Amino acid sequence: MPILLLCGHGYLGQAISREFREEGWEVVALSLSGGDGTLACDVSSAEAVGGLDIAPDLIVHCAASGRGGPEAYRAVYRDGCRNLLEAFPGVRLIFTSSSSVYAQTDGSEVTEESAAMPDRETGMILRETEELVLAAGGGVARLSGIYGPGRSVILKKFLNGEAVIEEDGRRFLNQIHRDDAARAVRTLAEVEGPGIYNVSDSGPMSQRACYEALADIFGRELPPSGPRDPNRKRGWTHKRVSNAKLRKIGWEPEFPSFLDAVVSVAPTLEVEA
Repeated sequence: MPILLLCGHGYLGQAISREFREEGWEVVALSLSGGDGTLACDVSSAEAVGGLDIAPDLIVHCAASGRGGPEAYRAVYRDGCRNLLEAFPGVRLIFTSSSSVYAQTDGSEVTEESAAMPDRETGMILRETEELVLAAGGGVARLSGIYGPGRSVILKKFLNGEAVIEEDGRRFLNQIHRDDAARAVRTLAEVEGPGIYNVSDSGPMSQRACYEALADIFGRELPPSGPRDPNRKRGWTHKRVSNAKLRKIGWEPEFPSFLDAVVSVAPTLEVEA
């Protein structure tokens, strides 16, 4: 039975764990505090990672920064991946990065060959971590915004009447259902050698088009227009993330578009009455 060392057991990590276990893998999951079937381990500590008594066949790093800033990004992502690579030399590592490393604002389609030059320090740290992993022969999964059961910032704001169409609503929204993201990571476990793969659904849509569709589906008013939010965690970008490379190796999203999932996701959200 192959062993997966899963670093991070949150919203995405738990779904990844299910995917691998269903395929016959043994999953050893790490979390900062332990509990819920996980081992307590601070991946930013070389001593803690070096003390793990495990011989994994694959490592997946999907730990979260806890909404922290650059310092947390360095500790969890860069230092965490470095410590794992040093503690388990020769073991393939898949790092779940973010499509926010693409800073394009012209609405263009971005592929894995497109420039990835983030303008925020947190994005630069992600890129530094990506290069570290690639140099060791690992894989990088650049995930778009994750949504799924119990989680959707866009849908929750819409249903709570808090949504705003930024400027003319032209900005493209790139998203991925949690379960499709987990299946993508499982697919990448079969890929050899270094490589970057975008993990996004097949239907990027403009913010206005998205809210127009949601208004039609749920019988609600279209949100008002307003200024762009310059403080978005992922930055203000305007691009269409291509998933063609990932689809070429056999992955297909169960939810090709956000709109394919909203009816099933809506009842799982905590929405104001």
